[in-house]
This record gives sequence, structure tokens and C-alpha cells, in this order.
Amino acid sequence: MQSENKCSILKNPVSKQSKQNKGMSFEEIYDTYYSKIFRVCMGYMNDHGRARDVTQDTFITVWQKLDQFRNESAIGTWIFRIASNHCLRQLEKQNRMPPGEMPVELEDKPPPDTEGQVQLLYRCIAELPEIDRIIISLELEDVKQAEIAAITGLSETNIRVKVYRIKEKLSQKFKKYEQQY
Repeated sequence: MQSENKCSILKNPVSKQSKQNKGMSFEEIYDTYYSKIFRVCMGYMNDHGRARDVTQDTFITVWQKLDQFRNESAIGTWIFRIASNHCLRQLEKQNRMPPGEMPVELEDKPPPDTEGQVQLLYRCIAELPEIDRIIISLELEDVKQAEIAAITGLSETNIRVKVYRIKEKLSQKFKKYEQQY
């Protein structure tokens, strides 16, 4: 996948005009949700490059299926659901196929724009069970708990309880890692 922030699809003005939802063009949807979806994917993948790839896959799907969106939920809820599904599929593939060994001479360099605590947060989130990763990633994106409930299929009350417990787990993990360093 390309490492560009925007898909080359966006440059086709005829398609852009034909793919609209509630007055929003695909480009507006992309601009509004890209960073949020990327952060959710980062919470799942805990790898900058793979999160970027899954984010791009998500927006390709949004582009292809936008005319099929039925407005039964908010557009953001629909996009977060697509992203969650793409992340889960990617993790399933990853678990089925063990990664190959990296050449010794390659140096692992974190992206320069991420901070240590953000990396630690993603590391802690990556250690959580799948459903907890989904819930806390969406919570961090300020998605309403009613929408999180719709995305995950859990009750809103259950989401509130889980968010509280997840925050407690993350707090304990942070303390543990801070004591180690």
C-alpha cells in the first residue's frame, strides 16, 4: 500500500460528486475520519505501517460501498465498524501466518512524530483482549457509548462498565511499565 495520507481515488471529481452522503463528499468524509480511524487501527495493530495499511483498506471499502450506506446509523459508526472488521481480519491473518524473520541489519525506528507515552499507551492497549481494544480505541476517539454499543453488539450499560474496568487495567499497566523504566 502507498504511504500517502490520501488515496489517489480522491482525485477523480466525477466519482467524488457521485459518492455523496448527507451532503458530504467522500473527500470530506475522508478528511473528517482519517486520523480517528488511523488511531483506532493503531490501537489494534500496534504497528504504524500496518495501521496505516488497514486505514487505507478501510477507506477503500468506504469508497466502494458508500452508495450502499443505508443511513441506519451515523456515518462515523459505519466507518468505525468497517475499520474494526478490517483490523480483526488482519489480526486473524497474522495469527494464522507466523511472521518471517527480519534481516539483522534492519534497524527498528519508531515514527518521529509519536511520543513515548503514546507508544506506551498503544503497547498497553495491544495487551488487552480484542473486545477491550475495540471499546477503548473507540472511547479514545470520543465515540459515544451508544455508538460503541451498536458497533460491538453489547449493551450501553455493559460498555460503561467495561470502559471503567479497561481504564483501571490500563492504569495498572502504565504503573507497572513506569516502574520498570
